[in-house]
Amino acid sequence: MVEIKFGTDGWRAIIAKEFTVDNVARIAHATARYVKERKDNPTAVVGHDCRFNGELFAETVAKVLTANGIKVLLAEGYVSTPMVSLGTKKFNGDIGVIITASHNPPEYSGYKLKGHYGGPLFDEDIKQVEKLIPQKNKHDIDYINIGKLIQNKMVNPVDLEYVYCNYLEEKFDLEAIRKSKLKFAFDAMYGSGQNVMRRLFPGMMLLHCERQPYFGNIPPEPLYKNLHEFSEKIKLAGNIDCGLAIDGDADRLALFDKTGNYVDPHHIMLLLINYLHKQKNLTGKVATGFSSTVKINKLCELFGLPLEVVKIGFKHISGLMLKENILLGGEESGGIAVTGHIPERDGIYNGLLVFEAMVKTGKSLREMIDEVYKLTGPFAFERKDLKINHSDKKRIVKNCQKGKYNSFGKYKVVKTETLDGFKYYFNDNEWLMIRPSGTEPVLRTYAESSTREEALKILQAGYDTIMKK
Repeated sequence: MVEIKFGTDGWRAIIAKEFTVDNVARIAHATARYVKERKDNPTAVVGHDCRFNGELFAETVAKVLTANGIKVLLAEGYVSTPMVSLGTKKFNGDIGVIITASHNPPEYSGYKLKGHYGGPLFDEDIKQVEKLIPQKNKHDIDYINIGKLIQNKMVNPVDLEYVYCNYLEEKFDLEAIRKSKLKFAFDAMYGSGQNVMRRLFPGMMLLHCERQPYFGNIPPEPLYKNLHEFSEKIKLAGNIDCGLAIDGDADRLALFDKTGNYVDPHHIMLLLINYLHKQKNLTGKVATGFSSTVKINKLCELFGLPLEVVKIGFKHISGLMLKENILLGGEESGGIAVTGHIPERDGIYNGLLVFEAMVKTGKSLREMIDEVYKLTGPFAFERKDLKINHSDKKRIVKNCQKGKYNSFGKYKVVKTETLDGFKYYFNDNEWLMIRPSGTEPVLRTYAESSTREEALKILQAGYDTIMKK
């Protein structure tokens, strides 16, 4: 029996090893029991991304849910996570299921759960689902015929991509973006958001917008190291004003300016806060993950906006969005949500918001960044995931817990925060963070400083210190 535990964003495992039809059926059975305990005559929205055998796993979920008396709206073709979240809310679904491993390498698949409100299911609910997972699959999947379920209206195919694109047409003045003199580019990283820009902007420069389950042997995570080809194409084109890259399930983003320079999620969050508040006169609390830039604190202070720093995992931000007026919620990994949309990360939605800002303000992406820098000062952020053995990982975390790290090379610690990991401040603008992965032999390290070179020096000093016996 494989023990199934959800991480910060769903359950993920290697296809054909732990991620099998039987194990997906086990989770689907638990999902069905969870929903039926809370709702009479429930409905579920189910979809899958571009990964290997996504259709098989999504149909497995649909078969198990219907076997337990739950009607299913089954997405036609591959879809993004925001499409399933939006569909769950728009069609009054009681639960949403998306088969995706997001930005993980191609050998992985995953199982994410969405609430009726169109965002991640909360921790307490996930724990309830986990408790209901049986030790063995209780359903004969081969015996259940998906065609008959469709005939009997227990499974109803739905075009979630069409629904999502129509929604974007309603939320944005896309015609103004189309008619502007600005030129945009889009890199889907072979992910499930690949058809959206083709539908909305037929003349846009597109990259990696075809189905390729191995993602060109590059993990579909929008980090600069994975986007060199996109950067080079923008440089060579010479006339692209902004490039948008999204991850494998289209809920994260990164940007490129007209010279092909990478713009990370920290800068994107600041750009959006500045645009939403100063240009659109919107207000509300800003919520951000523990590993985000401290410049968000400074911008919020200048604008008089309340700020709440939360643990890493977008579900913490999503929960706040259901209770409070959140102007923007975002994490350093590129997952951002804004007011007026569902409480869900959405790479394409936020990319369009940046395009809109450029068109409405008449400013280039670099000019918008410089405008923020005048308020907060320039900064750079770097992150490195260290693959280390279990004993070293355990030792380092124990040292962090005991407060043994008072300096990292020349960098003296003046303050430590421990909300989710260990964040060591050297002054108001420079810090190093150490956070162990809960599921992998990985130690995540993060650093912020005024320049990239200095941030990299901080990371190196951190590594040199913690790896000493």
